[in-house]
Amino acid sequence: MTQHRRRASAQQVIRKRAVVAAAFVGTVALGTGVGVWASSGGGGKPEGGARQQQSSSARVAGTDSGPAATSPASPPPGRTYPLSPAPRTIPAVRSHTPERGPGWQPRKADRVVIGAAGLADEGRLIAGELGLTYAGRKDDVRAGDVRLTLGGGGNQESYTMTVRDGRVDISGPGEAGVFYGTRTLKQEVHGGGTAPEGVVRDAPAKPVRGFMLDIARKPYSESWIEDRIRELGDLKFNELGLHFSDDQAFRIESGTHPEIVSPDHLTKAQVERIVALAHSRHITVVPEIDSPGHLGAVLAAHPGLQLRNASGTPTKGAIDISKPASAKLVDDLLNEYAGLFTGDRWHLGGDEYQALTVKDPQASYPQLAAAARQKYGSGGTVADLATGWLNDRAATVRAHGRTMRAWNDGFYRGASVQAAKDLQAAYWTGKEIGARPPVEYLGAGRRVLNHNDEFLYYVLGQPQTFVYPTGQRIYERWNPRVLRGTAAVPARYDGQILGGSFAVWSDFPNAQTEAQVAAGIRMPLRATVQKLWDPGTPALSWADFRSLADRLG
Repeated sequence: MTQHRRRASAQQVIRKRAVVAAAFVGTVALGTGVGVWASSGGGGKPEGGARQQQSSSARVAGTDSGPAATSPASPPPGRTYPLSPAPRTIPAVRSHTPERGPGWQPRKADRVVIGAAGLADEGRLIAGELGLTYAGRKDDVRAGDVRLTLGGGGNQESYTMTVRDGRVDISGPGEAGVFYGTRTLKQEVHGGGTAPEGVVRDAPAKPVRGFMLDIARKPYSESWIEDRIRELGDLKFNELGLHFSDDQAFRIESGTHPEIVSPDHLTKAQVERIVALAHSRHITVVPEIDSPGHLGAVLAAHPGLQLRNASGTPTKGAIDISKPASAKLVDDLLNEYAGLFTGDRWHLGGDEYQALTVKDPQASYPQLAAAARQKYGSGGTVADLATGWLNDRAATVRAHGRTMRAWNDGFYRGASVQAAKDLQAAYWTGKEIGARPPVEYLGAGRRVLNHNDEFLYYVLGQPQTFVYPTGQRIYERWNPRVLRGTAAVPARYDGQILGGSFAVWSDFPNAQTEAQVAAGIRMPLRATVQKLWDPGTPALSWADFRSLADRLG
């Protein structure tokens, strides 16, 4: 929440050394790549091995393309090639085994062919982007072909791309991985004109690579959101979070409660198009209806459900969780939008419930205290009631087959009622009073998503202590284990950190235009996805990374 490279006998020696070097690189790649991913790609890979393998490829390629690779005085029959350079993409590929050859360049007569009907969308897309002919399912082999196939097992987001003999073969165990292979090919061609000879084996380190957008405080146009989806897809992000309900506005058409919808909103037809475009890019749209706080726009139409303290003063954005009608209203919305957002993930919010920010919640909100005692016994507290509310909303969403998450400050310390075990913690801040450190969630076995507001929060207007994050700072100082502030949690918890998300929050909606936001987040998004794809120290300097981003467009 508020609050991204003489003599004939000497020549023979040189060539022999080059062949040995190539064999060595191939052995490193196969030993650490195939052994982890399998020939078609697979699961995760140790960070150091990936970096060493890629940099080794680059060093050998650089050596062979230098003086040792210049044309000899008496060239042998036929043309020879140096070892191919490592690909230059964002995010960087994690393994490349160089080979000798001219690489591949698109020609209008070339085809994109597929080996499975499910790859039709990926085939048509890359064909259109590279100016090729989409030929559908074909078994014959032609020079210049780009062939997309499914096969193998393991990580569904992994892929293998082989550039050899004037053709490109992209394969993977899942459609998402094949899609990412096409993104690598697109970047190689757009960045240098040629896909380098050799084999790329690639897979992300983290399964969640997200961008979150607050459309509640600032309405963003359908076309702007769709442009971001195309950008995210090319960068291999796989989530788009939409925070569409808050105190300021409720931004999506509703059939069950039209009275809560703000005038400037997205229709369901628009959202369906957004979800469909995202799906075609293997991006899951994750909706968030935050509760029990941040419900001001909803409560404006239901003032009787607004939380009031012992003096009768309304509490901003907070719904009275002691009233059955409050639960029914929010559940109506959760059930309704589960039919619109068809992905497998859901954000329940749960943060900044103002009843729990006062010194004595029981005294300040006696109706909540009474409801807690009635539901949980004499020792029941307002924190127990709020945790129960979150669990009840989780039950509503769980019935739709969703995986759920909530903000870290929705998990209350000291409550006797524990948050549902399948709830993931979206850790965004340690600045709140009484904030629990990330290791408390990790130590309890909970899976965590990194939303570190120190690095990943782009808050319009830069209120409080927020400053616009820079791509360089993310690139050089952040990785998924840096959940709070600037310190990383112990490496033993890495497997519980599912990934992370860069977020745009619209606290001062008029501080920037849509175009300014797009420009401002361009490099942070690229830095974020680089570190989510491979958390290790990048091979490129920041200046080289930025230049690459400019070249790729």
